[in-house]
Amino acid sequence: MQRQLNEQSGEAAAAHASHGLATGESQRADWTIDQGWERYTPEQHGVWKTLFERQTKLLPGRACDEFVAGMHDLPIGPEQIPDFRRLSDVLMKRTGWQVVAVPGLVPDDVFFEHLANRRFPSGHFIRKPHELDYLEEPDVFHDVFGHVPMLMNPVIADYIQAYGQGGLRAQRLGKLAHLARVYWYTVEFGLLKQKDGVRIYGAGIASSYTESVFSLDSASPNRLRFDLERVMRTHYRIDDFQETYFVIDDLDELLQLAHIDFAPLYAKLDSGPEYQPGDVLGSDGVVARGDGSYHAAKAGSNK
Repeated sequence: MQRQLNEQSGEAAAAHASHGLATGESQRADWTIDQGWERYTPEQHGVWKTLFERQTKLLPGRACDEFVAGMHDLPIGPEQIPDFRRLSDVLMKRTGWQVVAVPGLVPDDVFFEHLANRRFPSGHFIRKPHELDYLEEPDVFHDVFGHVPMLMNPVIADYIQAYGQGGLRAQRLGKLAHLARVYWYTVEFGLLKQKDGVRIYGAGIASSYTESVFSLDSASPNRLRFDLERVMRTHYRIDDFQETYFVIDDLDELLQLAHIDFAPLYAKLDSGPEYQPGDVLGSDGVVARGDGSYHAAKAGSNK
C-alpha cells in the first residue's frame, strides 16, 4: 500500500500498517540499488537546496538538540544531495549505521530486516520542482534530512534497530498494525520535552515546512504524554496534519521500549477500545489540549 504524502501530512515515511512496495525493479534480493549520485542533475540538486534552506531556516528553536547536533556532524549541506557513501562513513563510525538506496517503498519484511541490521533504506530519487509540497512516497529529502541526523544519536540508533527486530516478530504474529503506530507517533511524528520547551524529533515533522509550525504553534492539535498502550490503540492521519502528537520526556524513554516483552501487550490489544486520532481520554497526561479547529474547519469545508 503506497501513501500519498504532502506538506500537510508531514512527509510521512515508512510507518503505515504496510510499508508498501517499491516502484520499479530492484537490483538485489534486499531491494537495494546504487544511489547513482553522479547522475543527479543540477535541477535535482537545486530542488534539494530549496528544501534544505527553507527547513534549516525554520528549525532553530523547533528541532530538538539531538537533531541539530546530528545535522552539524554529518556531511550534509544545501549545495547538493548527500552522497550515501559519505553519510555511511560518518554514521558507521558514530553509531554503526549506514544508508542504503532503494527505489521506493519496500516490502515490510525487507524494511524491518534492514533496520534490524542497522541499514536505513532511503529513496534515492528527489521530488520534481512542482512537487515541493506534494509527493506520492518518501524521497531522499524526507529520508535523509528527516531521519539521518537522529541516527547519529546512540539512543535513536538503538531504538530504530530494536523496532526493526520487533517488526519482524510483529509480522509473524499478525500484530504489525499496532506496532506501526508506535513508529508513527515516535520516529515520524514524535515530540519531546527539553528545558527550553517542547521540540521536534520526528522525521515526518522535521522534513515538513508546514507541519514543523503546526505541531508546535497551532492551537488545534492535542499534545499528550506518551503512553505505549495508548499509542498502540490510537489510529493516525495519513492525509493531513496529525490531530494528536505524543510527547516524551527524553530520548532514553524510547530505549526502554526496546527491552519490553510485547507479547503480553499484543494479547491485551486483542480486546478493548481503539481510539481515533483526535480523542482525549480522562486518563491521558495532557501537555496541551487542542481545540480541534483546523480539522473541524476542513471537515466543514468538505460538506
